[in-house]
Amino acid sequence: MTTACQCWRDKLTDKKATYQFEEGNATMRGLLGGKGANLAEMKRLGIPVPDGFTITTEVCNAYYEVGKVMPAGLEDEIREQIAALAKKMDKGFGDAKNPLLVSVRSGAKFSMPGMMDTILNLGLNDETVEGLAALTNDARFAYDAYRRFIMMFSDVVMDLPKSEFEKMLRAKKEAEGVTEDSKLSADALKDVVKQYKAFYKAEKGNEFPQNVYTQLFEAVLAVFRSWMNERAIIYRNREKIDHKLGTAVNVQAMCFGNMGENSGTGVAFSRDYNDGTPGLVGDFLLNAQGEDVVAGIRKVSPIDELKRIMPESYEKLNEIANKLEQHYKEMQDMEFTIQQGRLFMLQTRNGKRTATAAVKIAVDMVEEGLISKEEAVMRVQPEQLDRLLHPFIPEKSKKMAIENNCMLAKGTAASPGAACGRVVFDKNEAVRVAATKEPVIMVRVDTTPEDAAGMLVAKGILTSTGGPSSHAALVARGWGIPCVVGCDALHIDIENKKVTVGDRSFGDGDYLTIDGSTGEVMLGKIPLEDPNDLTPETKTLLGWADEAKKLKVYANADNPRDAKRARNFGAVGIGLCRTEHMFMESERLPIVQEMILIAAEAEQGHRARLAIEKELAEATGNQKAKLEQKLAEHDAKTMPAWNKYHELLGKLLEFQRGDFRGILEAMQGNWVTIRLIDPPLHEFLPKHGKLFEDVVRLKTLKAVDEKAFEAALAEIRKVRGPEVTLESLTALLARVEQMSEANPMLGLRVCRLGIVFPEIVKMQVRGIMEAACDLRKNGVDAKPKVMIPGVGTVEEMRWNRKMVTEVADKVIAETGVPVEYHVGTMVEIPRAALTAGDVATEAEFFSFGTNDLSQTTFGYSRDDAAKTFVPVYLDQHILKADPFQVLDQVGVGRLMKMAVKEGRETRGKDMEIGICGEHGGEPSSVGFCHEIGLTYVSCSPYRVPIARLAAAHAAIKEKRNGQGASVDLR
Repeated sequence: MTTACQCWRDKLTDKKATYQFEEGNATMRGLLGGKGANLAEMKRLGIPVPDGFTITTEVCNAYYEVGKVMPAGLEDEIREQIAALAKKMDKGFGDAKNPLLVSVRSGAKFSMPGMMDTILNLGLNDETVEGLAALTNDARFAYDAYRRFIMMFSDVVMDLPKSEFEKMLRAKKEAEGVTEDSKLSADALKDVVKQYKAFYKAEKGNEFPQNVYTQLFEAVLAVFRSWMNERAIIYRNREKIDHKLGTAVNVQAMCFGNMGENSGTGVAFSRDYNDGTPGLVGDFLLNAQGEDVVAGIRKVSPIDELKRIMPESYEKLNEIANKLEQHYKEMQDMEFTIQQGRLFMLQTRNGKRTATAAVKIAVDMVEEGLISKEEAVMRVQPEQLDRLLHPFIPEKSKKMAIENNCMLAKGTAASPGAACGRVVFDKNEAVRVAATKEPVIMVRVDTTPEDAAGMLVAKGILTSTGGPSSHAALVARGWGIPCVVGCDALHIDIENKKVTVGDRSFGDGDYLTIDGSTGEVMLGKIPLEDPNDLTPETKTLLGWADEAKKLKVYANADNPRDAKRARNFGAVGIGLCRTEHMFMESERLPIVQEMILIAAEAEQGHRARLAIEKELAEATGNQKAKLEQKLAEHDAKTMPAWNKYHELLGKLLEFQRGDFRGILEAMQGNWVTIRLIDPPLHEFLPKHGKLFEDVVRLKTLKAVDEKAFEAALAEIRKVRGPEVTLESLTALLARVEQMSEANPMLGLRVCRLGIVFPEIVKMQVRGIMEAACDLRKNGVDAKPKVMIPGVGTVEEMRWNRKMVTEVADKVIAETGVPVEYHVGTMVEIPRAALTAGDVATEAEFFSFGTNDLSQTTFGYSRDDAAKTFVPVYLDQHILKADPFQVLDQVGVGRLMKMAVKEGRETRGKDMEIGICGEHGGEPSSVGFCHEIGLTYVSCSPYRVPIARLAAAHAAIKEKRNGQGASVDLR
C-alpha cells in the first residue's frame, strides 16, 4: 500500500529521500544514520566500500506519520537509485543472467547493535539464482545465498519463525552427514530452498515473492517497522535515545564472503575492546557471510588467523583500521568481507568497549597526540567507572551458569558488583559464619537497621522486596556491597531457612551468587573476577577531571575503613557520617536498647526537675522550703533512672568518641560532616510482630508445660541474648508498643529527637569534640562539622545549634585545645528550603538530603513506591525516571535553587552548600548540582570516581556551551 499525497516530502531536508553514498559524509549522522554516514565517509576517504544509497531517517518518521505505509513517490525514487547502482555495478536488478544483489540494513543516528533488522542477498529468485550460479560457475554458492535470503526475508519481513528454517537446515545436515553449513552440496542446498519455499507457502498461503522490487519495497518497510520493535524500544529506553530519531535504511551492493576458501567475513576492532591494547582484534570466518559471525552458527577464528591465511588482506585491513582510527580519533568497530581475495568494508563505528578499555584508550590517545585531555575526559562516561570498582561475573562464567541451569531469578540491581557466598538468613548467623572466613550472602525478605551487623560482614545482600531506595539498597551502596532487591520470584521462609524459586529451592549454607549490576541471582559458586585498584590510566584520567571540575567531591562514610577508601578514590571530605549506623554494632545494640527503654522516663524527670528548680530560684520563705522538699522527693523518685540513663550514655560515649576519632583521623586536613542521630528510636528496638509472637508463645507454654517453656526460652536466647527472660521481653514489648507511631517518617525523629531527648545528642556532640580536641592535641588536623538533621523551622535550628555550641565550647574549654567547627543542617524538608533565608541565620552550611527531600516533595514513600506504582509510572511515562535514583530537577530542583539563593543572600556567597543524598553519585544529578552552584556533592565511596568525572563533564559542557572554549588542562 502506498499513500497518494506527497506532502510528506516537503518536510525533508532538501526534499531528498535518498542519498548515494558519495553524496554524504560523517557529519550527516542525524539524516543518514551512523551506518550510512560512516559508509559515505569511508567512500570519501577512498576506502573500498560497495556502492549503495541511504534512505534517510526523515523518511522513517514520514512512514509513521502517514500511517505505517510506503510514502507516495518513495518507490519511484528507490527505483531510480537502484537503476543508478546497477549501472555502477554493470549489473541488472532482476536480470536473470547478471543479477544485482543488495543488502538492506538499518542504521540509526546512535548505534543500536542487533536491535533492528537486516536482509542480505536481496534480488534472488528462481531465475536470478541460476544466473548467479552460471556467472560464478558455483551453484553451491548461489543456492547457499538463496536459502539465506529466503530465511532472512521470511523472518524479518513476513514474521515467520527463523527457528523453523534452522530446524530444516539441521535436518538436512544430519541427512547429509555433515556438521557445517559450508559442507552441504549444491544439490542439498537446492533441496533446502525447496523446503523453505514450501514452508513459506504453507504458512502465508502464497508463493515466495519472485518480483525483486516487491522484495526490496517490503524489506525497506520491514526496516522501518523494526525501529519500533520491542527490543529496539527497550534498548533506546536503557540508553536514553530519543524515540523520534528514526532509522535510515542502507541499500548496498552485495559482496560475498561465501564464495570459497579465498573468501570470508569478519568483525575487527582497531584496539582490544576488553583492555584497550592497540592492535587488531576480532573474529573471522572463511567461506561465510556476516550473519554467521554474529549468530554464532559456526566456530569463528581470531583475526590473527587471517594474517596467516590471507596476509595481503590482513595488511590491507590493518592499514584501513589505522586510517579510520586516525581519521575518527576513536577506536573503531569494523565489519568486512573478503570476496575472492578482495577486501570490502561494510561498516565502521566507534566501538563498544569495557570501562577498563575506555579509560586506557582515552589516556593512550592523549599520549599519542590524537585527542586533548579535555576530550579524553569527555570520552569516558561516568557510569562506566562503576565497573572498575566492584567484582564482576565475566561473560565466560555467566555462560557457564546458563549452560548448567544455575540461573534462578532476576530482581532489581540495587548496588553494583557481584558476590558469591554461603546463604544466611539472620545477622547473628552472618557474623558467626563470616568469623570463620567464609563469604556470606545475606538473604532477607527485607532489611532494617537492626540487620546492620550482618550486612556489614556480608559479601552480598539479597531481598525479595524493596526497591533501589530501600534500606538494603541504600546501605549496600553506601558500604559498597553488591545487592539485589525486589526479587519477588523468591519465596523466602526465614523461620525454616529455605528459599523456593518455582520447583527449585536452596537454604542455609548453600552457595549463591548475585550480580548487583544486573539483578541476576544464580545458584552455586559462580567464578568472579576482581577488578584491580584504580589503574594508572584511571588515576591519570581522574587527575585531568579534577583539573576541569568546579564541584568538590566528598563521600558518605560511617567508619574509618570507608573514609580511607573514599580518600583513596579521591574524596576531599566527608559529606555525611551517619551516627545511627554506629549504634547497630552487636556489642553496642543492647546498651542502646536499654538506654532507649529508660530515656523517656529520665528525660521527663529531668525536665520536671528543671521546672522545680526554676520555681525554687524565685521562691522565698515557706514556699521555698516546700519546693526544696518537693525537689528532694522528686530526686528520690527520678534520679535512679537519670543516673542509669547517664551511665548508659557514658558507655555509648566511649564508643562514639572512638568512632569519631577514627574517621576524623582518617580524613585529617579535610572536613568531616557528622549528622546527629536521625531515625526514630524505635527502629533500634526489635520488631513488634516477632517480639509479640515470642511473648505470647512463652506465656502460653509457661502456663501448660514448664519443660517446653524452658526449651523455647533457650531457643529465643540464641537470637536475643543469654540474659533474656519472659519478664524482660514483656517489658520490652510494652515499650515497643508505647513508642510505635502511625507515620514514623514524620514522627519523633531527626532534630525533634534532640529537643525531646537532648542528652542523647549532647553525648554525641561531646564525643565528636573530645575526639577532635584529642587529635588536635596530638598534631592531627581534625576538622568536624555538626549537621542537624530534618530542620523545618529556624526555631528548631536555633534550639539545636545552641545546644550543640554549648557542649562543643564546654569541651574546648575543658581540654584547652581550640578546634574550629561548624554547625549546619541537612535540608530534607520542603519548608526548610522555602525558608532557607531564615534558617541560614543559624545554619553555617546546608547539605541537601535529597532522599527525604524527594520523598516529602513528591509525597511518595520511597520504599513502598518502588514496589507499587513507580514501575507503572515509568512504563506509562508519567515519570521520566525514578525520582529516588535521578534527581527531579523540576520540582525538587526548584526547591534547591531557592534554598541556594536565599541561603547565600543571608550568609554570603561563599556559604558552603552541598548534597549528601544518593543523587550525589548519579551523573545527571551531579550535573544539576554544578549548574545551580553547589560547593560539593557527597556520595558513597565507590561512587566518588563517578562523581569526579561527572563534575568534570558538567564543567566542560558549560565551557563549551557558554563560551565555545575548552577547559585548559595543561
